[in-house]
Amino acid sequence: MRVLCLLFLLLFSAAFGAFAYYNQEPTTIRFAEWSITSSLAMIAGTTYILGMLSGWTLIRMVRQSANRAMEVVEQRYA
Repeated sequence: MRVLCLLFLLLFSAAFGAFAYYNQEPTTIRFAEWSITSSLAMIAGTTYILGMLSGWTLIRMVRQSANRAMEVVEQRYA
């Protein structure tokens, strides 16, 4: 299983490296009054990292809620 995870990581890294190489021109992102100009690869990488962080936070919140609910059920019926 670790080998498959390593292969997936290497494949993803190679794909992201190729994406970064072919998309080096500056791109502007605008939101409300703000604007940021950076390479498309940097914007994609930052978006990916922010997505991972928000996903981990959501998963943690759901797990904590489920654990609390299970504790309440166990206390009532124990």
